[in-house]
Amino acid sequence: MVLIPIGIREDYDLTFRFYEKKLRIIPCDKTLLHWRDYDNRTSRTSEHYAQNYFLDIKLHYFLKLDYDPKRSLVIRGAGFKGKKIAKSLKNKNIAFSWICDNPKKIGKEIYGKTLQPFQELDTIENSQSIVTVANERAQKEIKNYFKKRHLQPMTDYFFFC
Repeated sequence: MVLIPIGIREDYDLTFRFYEKKLRIIPCDKTLLHWRDYDNRTSRTSEHYAQNYFLDIKLHYFLKLDYDPKRSLVIRGAGFKGKKIAKSLKNKNIAFSWICDNPKKIGKEIYGKTLQPFQELDTIENSQSIVTVANERAQKEIKNYFKKRHLQPMTDYFFFC
């Protein structure tokens, strides 16, 4: 029996456990379960289902399964998610560079890190990037940037959006 701490959301955590075991999830065209949904169920009302808990799970499994400490780690984005990831990495004493494309944030110091312009990524060799940018248009631009440099998703860069 596996006990899941209160901060860990069961289905989301289970998905990462499948990923960890390299299990494949395939589509099914049959109804296997009827689910009753209602507005006041716990997963809709409890603070434990808030977005920040999902980021914690994502970062936990990234560090456990995909992070390569021999590579430079880069966070791209300085919004809520970028700050949460940066704070968590700092608390874990994991070194990282922090880049963004917001001129109002470039050069500012947050959690003891100075935000650099996104072009700085071109000077960082052998990096892994965590992308926390939520804007869809910006995400496409970022994916194109990585693609032009022959970088691979889930190896060289990871979207935490």
